Amino acid sequence: MAAVARELKNIITDGRISKIAQPEADEIILTIHAGGENRKLLISADASLPLIYLTENNKQGPLQAPNFCMLLRKHIQGGRIVGITQPGLERIIIIEIEHLDEMGDLCRKRLIFELMGKHSNIIFVDSSDRIIDSIKRVSFAVSSVREVLPGREYVFPPTQDKAELLETAFNEEKTEAALNKSQPLYKAIYGGFKGISPVLASEICHRAGVDGDLPAENIESTKLKEVTGELKALAEDINNGRFEPCIVYKKGLPVEFAAIKLGMYLGSGYELKDFASVSALLESFYREKNLGTRIRQRSADLRHIVAVALERNVKKYELQRGQIKDTEGRDKYRLYGELLTAYAYQIPAGSRKAEVENYYNGEMVSIPLDESMTAAENAKRYFERYGKQKRTYEALSELIKEVEAEIEHLKSIQASLDIAVAEEDLLQIRRELAESGYIRKNTSKGAKEKVTSKPFHYISSDGYDIYVGKNNYQNDELTFKFANGGDWWFHAKKIAGSHVILKVKQNEEVPDRAFEEAAKLAAYYSQGREQEKTEVDYVRRKEVKKPSGAKPGFVVYYTNYSMATDSDISGLKLADKS
Repeated sequence: MAAVARELKNIITDGRISKIAQPEADEIILTIHAGGENRKLLISADASLPLIYLTENNKQGPLQAPNFCMLLRKHIQGGRIVGITQPGLERIIIIEIEHLDEMGDLCRKRLIFELMGKHSNIIFVDSSDRIIDSIKRVSFAVSSVREVLPGREYVFPPTQDKAELLETAFNEEKTEAALNKSQPLYKAIYGGFKGISPVLASEICHRAGVDGDLPAENIESTKLKEVTGELKALAEDINNGRFEPCIVYKKGLPVEFAAIKLGMYLGSGYELKDFASVSALLESFYREKNLGTRIRQRSADLRHIVAVALERNVKKYELQRGQIKDTEGRDKYRLYGELLTAYAYQIPAGSRKAEVENYYNGEMVSIPLDESMTAAENAKRYFERYGKQKRTYEALSELIKEVEAEIEHLKSIQASLDIAVAEEDLLQIRRELAESGYIRKNTSKGAKEKVTSKPFHYISSDGYDIYVGKNNYQNDELTFKFANGGDWWFHAKKIAGSHVILKVKQNEEVPDRAFEEAAKLAAYYSQGREQEKTEVDYVRRKEVKKPSGAKPGFVVYYTNYSMATDSDISGLKLADKS
């Protein structure tokens, strides 16, 4: 909120409000002419997602403006923004507006945004702090704490019993006193100071080099001074407007954001993206998070189909492995048949077993017999049993190979679903499932959709182009149509994942770092990305072959190099997000 307040103060102070819209019941958009251009300020008091940031996007409002919107237009449309403040580090931003009233006199009013979860509100007050109206009216029947109704005096929401960071942080004794608690240090930090979230508290512990899970009261004094020093540095950065907005990504999805650099995520399998403005950060984070949620929802049916098919094939595989294990003694029956045939003349009729010498190794063998049969008939019975089990073994061996290939294929589709970042990425996966018979093909006229999804394109630290397939069709395309024979091909060893191509010039000597970064990408875009280390095979592309009739994405290679690597790709630049 401090970063937003500073950004708004720098950009829209002295700007004039030219338009006011209320596209949602609890959201307004102010169009402000400032610095020679129009800026749009979105203020949302949505109970589940209250937000305030500058945006370039428009939202269509209702044909008839709501009463609160009409009220704002009447009072402040054409008004000039003369101040933007935030009381301490409270989740409140106050926009002060100067305008002419009906009599032509200059007066001031304030638009107060309270970002407080389900209690979020946008409140419009006059110069004497009397409430004119609010986007959500709150009576004592709704809240016993305070009323937010026209005519009532505006009072700030009740504050939590926490220290003011911007004041306390500059007094070492007060800071240490606020932290002297029996709970874990990071909890003591966010529970003791206003404006600090659990994430920021953990970051402060990280910067101080202290284990945040240790009880605060047990932290040695020298370490505690490091923590208080980091809190003071944070307060100084806030006072001086030094912010470093960033979003933390995991598996391509945004998982966290902050107005300061979250160094604790560096080198731990996460990616960090910096933003020049906190408004751009907020808009990007919630757009991508919503997109990621939508992709998960859109792919839920495909995930279910693949999971069910995979479970069915794994059960089939286990059953077949059990059946083939029953044929392991088949050669014993062939030996019994041979020995009985050779020694039939010396085995008495009606015998229950025959003790004969195995002429292959000289050992004695005891062979069970059906006493109602002759030795020759028993030999024939053993040969028949051997033949049956041999045929079963051969048939099951082929079936097991097919099921193994199907399991690997389904795992590769699961891996493709895991890295899909846009709806167009699902199109090729859906087509692959249809062609594999797992879902029905869409044969309606005009059903063929244009494929716009492309492989990931990264730039290595040394400027090399590295491409990563998002699905099996793209893997085949990259490996056998896009890559040259001299390019390097990478893949996680014996794990479903993407084909990775490191583009090189002919006879060029490639630095080790480029190989390592390509291997990291192969590990990251595989089902081994959560492992501490993943073994990755790499080989010249010309050594990679596709067997005739093989499933999409399946290849073979008979000579290769290998390296064990982590899946931290935070230092790699994504050149093309398509």
